[in-house]
Amino acid sequence: MRLISHRWVLPVLLTVTALPQAAGAAGLITVKRMSMELARDIADAAVHACRQRGYQVSAVVVDRNAVPQVVMRDSLAPRFTLAIAEDKANAVVLSGVDSGTFRKRRADIRAEMNQVKGILMLDGAVAVRAAGSLVGAVGVSGAPGGDKDAACARAGVAAVRDRLDFAQ
Repeated sequence: MRLISHRWVLPVLLTVTALPQAAGAAGLITVKRMSMELARDIADAAVHACRQRGYQVSAVVVDRNAVPQVVMRDSLAPRFTLAIAEDKANAVVLSGVDSGTFRKRRADIRAEMNQVKGILMLDGAVAVRAAGSLVGAVGVSGAPGGDKDAACARAGVAAVRDRLDFAQ
């Protein structure tokens, strides 16, 4: 009788301990998110990088769901730069790659995508990744050319690179 009870105990224990893990793995998702402070520091560094080059720009940092987290407009940047910067950043969240890369890779659908409300396939936005996960994007608008906007956006992310690389 004792032999029979031991034969059943191990399989029952294995099944019971495996159930919560399977349910947890199937029912919950862990995601990385930017803090407000991190997003603010990215936007601030992007705007200041452009200011040092003589450009008045706006920078918009969106989270992984393309919701604006920080919006910053330099004093003389036109108001239109706010919407353009956000729409560039949204293109990054949609595609998972920098907006210039998205524009080049998908030139075949550029005209159609630019008709989608909230998306612009223009250079000037880069991904924000923490420990390999896309946590958002920063879009910049107002410099004389998307390449210059992108350089400022990259400077914004570079300013917090250590914090992103060591995120858990």
